[in-house]
Amino acid sequence: MVTDARLEAHLRELLPQVLGALTRRTGDFDRAEDAVSEAMLAAAQQWRAEGVPADPRAWLVTVASRRLTDMWRSESARRRRELRTAEAEARLTAPVEYAADDTADLLFLCCHPDLSPVSQVALTLRAVGGLTTAEIAAAFLVPADTMTRRISRAKRAVAAAGGGFGVLDAATRSARLPIVLRVLYLIFNEGYSAATGAELARVELSGEAIRLTRQLRESLPEQSELAGLLALMLLTDARRPARLDGDGRLVPLEAQDRGLWRRELIDEGIAILTEVLPRPPVGPYRLQAAIAAVHDEAELAQDTDWPQILGLYDLLERLDPSPMAQLGRVVALAMVAGPRAGLAACEELAGELGGHHRWFAVRAHLLEESGEAWAAVRAYREAAQRTASLPEHDYLTRRADRLSAKHG
Repeated sequence: MVTDARLEAHLRELLPQVLGALTRRTGDFDRAEDAVSEAMLAAAQQWRAEGVPADPRAWLVTVASRRLTDMWRSESARRRRELRTAEAEARLTAPVEYAADDTADLLFLCCHPDLSPVSQVALTLRAVGGLTTAEIAAAFLVPADTMTRRISRAKRAVAAAGGGFGVLDAATRSARLPIVLRVLYLIFNEGYSAATGAELARVELSGEAIRLTRQLRESLPEQSELAGLLALMLLTDARRPARLDGDGRLVPLEAQDRGLWRRELIDEGIAILTEVLPRPPVGPYRLQAAIAAVHDEAELAQDTDWPQILGLYDLLERLDPSPMAQLGRVVALAMVAGPRAGLAACEELAGELGGHHRWFAVRAHLLEESGEAWAAVRAYREAAQRTASLPEHDYLTRRADRLSAKHG
């Protein structure tokens, strides 16, 4: 008998393939998604009792097609809809053609440039990741009704913009790929370091981002930045088991037990990076993966090759001068040239990042290293007040309390 976990994983893998095939045949993404959801539910019930059929994908397409036909028939009171039903039914009776990159096509559709980043993420998790609306809402700490409306608006926006399925030419796909990568990285980051709430991480999100990125790479093996993103995720996620201590408290990178890091993920990430890093021109995801690899290759924190990391950040800053990349460079500069040099560089970012808790946290650490204990205490407390993550708030408050007690 198939276990619930294996059945769920199998259905999640089949979902984008079936949805992609049905949308490709009908051009009706919205209703196709509803029909596929009903087919998935039917499969979960029937397969658990009777076993998985010989061709599960064909089974799902057949059931979903019947559901979709029923939907159209129920809406066929008006003549125009009746005509569309007849045309669509004719297409549904044609032989099924599966495309090797249906999942990739669906991902590109969900990352339509007319959607907001939040809607792109939500629609991707719903249509490609197979998460329920309730699961997505829980992950982003919003009510289910809010997420339902957000996803509905996203689907309407795609339809209004003429977002067809499987009709993107190579130039459009190439232009949209950076959006797809950004969405996947947003999902991963939210899973690895949850911006809000009581949990430090939401493993289901980071795991889903890795799975989707790995799957997309199979469709687009020539895309070096896509491979770089996968390497970055693996090299970062490898450290997850060491990020909390036995009491559930956050452990900073330099204090982590590196024996807990997942070596198989590090090896896979480094192997991917070794393959694609030499391909010109280098991009920001490969550089960030290279930085992560330098950290992961150090057996002890004091063995970290900070001059190499600083050099990589210098390249990254020229390619992608995002505030967070600049803040990462500040830390590397401090490790190479001393806390005063890092502090001076940190102050230069006050205009862009002066309201962000990470800027205050870095500044607090550099002030502490420079011997300015009370200024560091104030900065730690300011950082703690500004973060919505309870584990980070707890960590920053403990740092402030410890330093205050030491110099009180």
